[in-house]
Amino acid sequence: MRNSFAPWRAPIRSGARRASTASCSSSGSTSRSGLVARLIPRRPKPPSQTWRTFLQNHVADLASVDFFVVPTATFRVLYVFVVLLHPRRRIVLFNVTDSPTAAWTARQIIEAFPDDSAPRYLLRDRDSIYGAEFRRRVQAIGIAEVLAAPRSPWQNPFVERVIGTIRRELLDHMIVLNEGHLRRRLRSYFRYYHGPRTHLALEKDAPEPRAVEPPEHGRVVALPQVGGLHHRYVRRSA
Repeated sequence: MRNSFAPWRAPIRSGARRASTASCSSSGSTSRSGLVARLIPRRPKPPSQTWRTFLQNHVADLASVDFFVVPTATFRVLYVFVVLLHPRRRIVLFNVTDSPTAAWTARQIIEAFPDDSAPRYLLRDRDSIYGAEFRRRVQAIGIAEVLAAPRSPWQNPFVERVIGTIRRELLDHMIVLNEGHLRRRLRSYFRYYHGPRTHLALEKDAPEPRAVEPPEHGRVVALPQVGGLHHRYVRRSA
């Protein structure tokens, strides 16, 4: 019995040795190739364009939109829709409603950009209010939509900052009585925002450029704006 099984066991041991040798050889080859790969410096890949770079490169062709909520004295909730052009930080349209829909929002875009005044890109968030009808209208006037990532308001910084400015400089100082009252206050504030108010991003100019008044024009006089909440400073001769 011992002699009959010996020839059967021998090839197995021989094959095992060959497999073991091949495994060690393969392992050593893999280790050497891995070491060589680590020692040879890799050519760095060109970095992809960041979101901030995209905004800077296309600032002349960008507009952004967003909603913000305003409660009234009677606990009614109003929605304010804002359309902002990036180059001069101009608010080209605002409107107020208590029940926004995709159709209503789409009409605002058409009114904001009549004729051939539409920008190349429209930056917005992923709110469901921008439904199929809104997307069709935007595409029909030749605007490409750029969507911010979910829960990333920092990717829509221009309009987010404008909304924060409206709250800090207007809404935090008043109680809104009704829709008409809110419209009048916003209209008054936007006149101040576009004219007298300076913007650091515009090198302390306003969205509607104004001439620099030299000292020989007279002393500085403060003119009330937005019901006295802000002021415009001009030079007047005595």
